[in-house]
Amino acid sequence: MEDLVEDLDGVLAQTGGLWNDLRGARILVTGGTGFFGCWMLETLLRANDRLGVGASAVVVTRDPRGFISKAPRLASHPAVTLQEGDIRTWSWRGGSVSHVIHAGTDTRPPATHADRLRVFDSIVEGTRRTLDIAVRAGAVRFLMASTGAVYGRQPPNVSHVTEDFPGAPDPVSPQAAGAEAKRAAEMLCALHAEGALHPTIARCFAFVGPYLPLEGHLAMSGFLAAALDGRPIEILGDGTPVRSYMYASDLAAWLWTILLRGERGRAYNVGSEHAVSIADAARAVARIAGSAGGVTIAKHAPVGPAERYVPSTERARTELGVTMTVDFDEALRRTVAWHRARRGSHHGAH
Repeated sequence: MEDLVEDLDGVLAQTGGLWNDLRGARILVTGGTGFFGCWMLETLLRANDRLGVGASAVVVTRDPRGFISKAPRLASHPAVTLQEGDIRTWSWRGGSVSHVIHAGTDTRPPATHADRLRVFDSIVEGTRRTLDIAVRAGAVRFLMASTGAVYGRQPPNVSHVTEDFPGAPDPVSPQAAGAEAKRAAEMLCALHAEGALHPTIARCFAFVGPYLPLEGHLAMSGFLAAALDGRPIEILGDGTPVRSYMYASDLAAWLWTILLRGERGRAYNVGSEHAVSIADAARAVARIAGSAGGVTIAKHAPVGPAERYVPSTERARTELGVTMTVDFDEALRRTVAWHRARRGSHHGAH
């Protein structure tokens, strides 16, 4: 945690009096071993240490041993309990909880028919089961981590997509399985909002920060891995698609705020409004990492207008008072430094 103290204290500064709502809370977390989950656990444990919140977390994971290997301090902390299970099928054996953070999704990129069905089921059935368990366990508030992909393709003339944008993924495109499943999961939350549970939805865009995996299908993960290895950063397309990247500490502050202050059944975009092309993002990574490999772009002839994936966060900012505190370059600096330190400690251990 030592290398995250500044970030974690920044989250506490942003979230202020929210933590009084969590005194003695027992929080059920799905997806607790992933990027979002690690940040929610880190910030919760820091609030316990600094503010005496006295909260605990039960983390549902398919792979407890993997989590112990990845984040031993989090996994072995006395305030954290691991329960093994697949979110599609698990049975709750843990008594009552006060809050639920549902960030569990099968994040492996689907490549086959069976993979897409697995992703769809993990999102829809996982959300249905977690909502039902939340009700049975007496939870008051429920946060679902959704995605900006629920809007479908963002038109080039829409610079920042708002929560009331009427677009949607193509419902007969197998590639849209994950996005369509998230839409269904949001509907399940909306249906539960008619009962005693208070669900809120965070539509999350793109992020950077410690715990971001360097393997996988995310473009930023590949850029960082290449730069840290001293390899050229390879862009397979033309580099014109536009993204925006929020830093992980801001993400955590926003998620806690949406959980504790969000309106019942309401969705909030979570992400940065600072738009950057994929090519410029890659160049920034190379520059900040001091990579001699540079950036190579496979296709130099743009085909049509640049694809965009950039949120408007006006709703969250105006209704919940959240702000972004870490700009893109600083976010990359902190991410590179964290991964370098982790690599150095691992090499030193050998």
